[in-house]
Amino acid sequence: MATGDSAASAAKALSVDEQLEQLNTARKVVLENPAYYDRIVRGVLPIIGPTAPLKLRRWGAEFLAESLSTPVLKMGEKESLVVSVLDTLRALLDNPSEDALVLKASIVAAASAYPVALRWMVHNSYHTESWEQMSAIKSRILNIWDGAPAPVRLSCIKFAQRVVLAQTSSNGTEQKYNGLDISLNMIPPNHPVLDPRQLEAEATGLLDRMLGVLHDNSGDALVVDATLNCLSILIRTRPNTSGRIINSVLNFNPLKLANSPMTPKTKVIVKSMEKTTRMFMTHLLKRDPNNPMSGRIQQYIEKLVRSRAEIFDEAGRKRALADQTAAAYGDAKRVRVDGGTQPLAVPPLGPGPHSLADIFTLTSNPGLQSFDVTQVPADLAAKITVRTLATLDQQILDLAVGGIRDRLTSLYAAAAAAAAAQQPAVINAATAPLGVDEEDDDYEPDFSAAEDTEQILNKLDNAPPEEPIEPAAETGTALALGPFKLPSPPPIDPEEAAKFSQVAAARVFGPLATLEEGSALRKHKAGINRLAASSYDRDSWLTLITRLATRSTAGLEDATSSIKSEDSATAIDRPRMSLGNAIREMLYNYILEDWRRRIEVAVAWLCEEWYNDQMTKKSGIDAPLHYEKCALRLVDGFLNYITGQDKVLTRFLAEIPELNRALLGRLKVLCADPATVQLALTSLLYLVMMRPPVREMALDTVAAIWTEYEDARPLAAKYLVKWRPGWIESQTRGGDTAPASNMTVTT
Repeated sequence: MATGDSAASAAKALSVDEQLEQLNTARKVVLENPAYYDRIVRGVLPIIGPTAPLKLRRWGAEFLAESLSTPVLKMGEKESLVVSVLDTLRALLDNPSEDALVLKASIVAAASAYPVALRWMVHNSYHTESWEQMSAIKSRILNIWDGAPAPVRLSCIKFAQRVVLAQTSSNGTEQKYNGLDISLNMIPPNHPVLDPRQLEAEATGLLDRMLGVLHDNSGDALVVDATLNCLSILIRTRPNTSGRIINSVLNFNPLKLANSPMTPKTKVIVKSMEKTTRMFMTHLLKRDPNNPMSGRIQQYIEKLVRSRAEIFDEAGRKRALADQTAAAYGDAKRVRVDGGTQPLAVPPLGPGPHSLADIFTLTSNPGLQSFDVTQVPADLAAKITVRTLATLDQQILDLAVGGIRDRLTSLYAAAAAAAAAQQPAVINAATAPLGVDEEDDDYEPDFSAAEDTEQILNKLDNAPPEEPIEPAAETGTALALGPFKLPSPPPIDPEEAAKFSQVAAARVFGPLATLEEGSALRKHKAGINRLAASSYDRDSWLTLITRLATRSTAGLEDATSSIKSEDSATAIDRPRMSLGNAIREMLYNYILEDWRRRIEVAVAWLCEEWYNDQMTKKSGIDAPLHYEKCALRLVDGFLNYITGQDKVLTRFLAEIPELNRALLGRLKVLCADPATVQLALTSLLYLVMMRPPVREMALDTVAAIWTEYEDARPLAAKYLVKWRPGWIESQTRGGDTAPASNMTVTT
């Protein structure tokens, strides 16, 4: 990374997001190798100054806080780093309208820098500029302490704690914990710049300012908890401050807010302060049980426990049922459920009417019958039901189902009998008067003159033919409902289906960005009996993707439905878009994005394509074959970016399952560039040596390269002399070799 003005001018030409990306890369570098801390910190200082955009200032303040607090740097390196960043820290803190997050991170960085700057000043009294800058930073932080937002105030408390630690006498235990002992003991009495008495008085004043939160019985839980956490370190490493701190805590009442109306927020605040205070005093008592004030501390802890129990005891008690709710439940909760295992017997239903619950109720226990199941949450009821059915005896389940079936049968028979009783009697057609329908309930006899014989005969001739009356059983069968079938879905337009396929394929590739690479241990143990996808990592998901591409639509594609490739260089016919072809297209793009690292994915994909083609040929289905087309596309994609050092091409050709002359012929393109001639011929030589089934095919390709490319002849001749003795002599004499058959070799 460049430093100084050159880095600032280079950064101005980039957008904020691009600068953040470069800065994050620099952070990764220093985390991996701490030796670059000084160089990179000095390089980013011009970029994160007070005039930089807000995002850069936030990143810079956090990076400075992280760099100054790292324990991996030696003290000499950290002193040099602190001296170089004081100007930037002061500029960020002096901005009156600075962002709260920038202020917070800058104050944290200053808290880490203050002890180091004091140590630097002890040994380098001539460098007064750094101490003046550090003093100005300290004054600025102490001025904004009271009126700052909560995150900034917490950082100020931490800064004050570091100042007190640095400006008071040590008991030697700090070096035991972190190997660092920066205290008032280091400053000689006759130091030209630092006055130990003045610094100790300032530390005492800062400690009193920190304890002022406890003296005032503040209700700000964040500030109180932060202060107590900082005071615990002071008591442990600075014994001369412990008396003042313990007295302040003993006079602090964390339950003061309990006297006001108890809202949920107030309860959380009171519980937080009480627990922090109690833990503070408990740990102090455990660490130093012989403390002269241990008796008062124990009494204070017991008092807190009793007061907390009295205040929050009501919240822990069970509420009594309201009068209306208790009346609704009655004495159901007092009904004793008979224990023991009884044989299941589903009693028949008594006289009606019956509800749906009566039909499916299997128990006769009044307590269980009166239980309101709607009070149980749906998710809990589902869990209970699933677990009960999973552990239920099959014989008991059959008895229960049979009993419910008998109840339904009896209800159906009773309903049919009631309907038959309400049906009117059928009138005999032979004795019924003419013109009277059997369903005419309002018939009234006609007392007019009787009809003569001729009129009666005319009515009989004009009457409609009589239909036979169906029996009741046949009528019920005719009225029974038949099986219900859902209508068939409407056909999908091919273009719409292709669009859905692309959306589904895009969703399949979505998890790849979040999945981790498979561990090296898992790859080492994998063998011929391994599962294709045994874990949820990137390798397993890619295996699933390749099989979705090759087998999801196997046998469903039409071999004649294809489209011409738009790439005139390849001129390959590609099938029309489907789910499998959409995944193939995205898989191809995914591999070419970083083809050197993803060569294993390409090989796995082609193995799946080759296997699917073999199964298609074996089954005799007229379906398109994809292996050769996909292999040629991948090789053509590789050749656009290949260099002379890309030996992964040799690995790719050695591991794919099938090679043919068209695939090897693509390597001749590399011989047009002198930088890639050796790669092409070396790959062919590897195939000659390690894949004997394609040896002749590879030698034919080498011979074609010798014939077509003048610059490649020396290296090609070297291989041909060894593997085809006499071939070059026959070519130079005007002879010709017998052309090899256009064969496809599988290895």
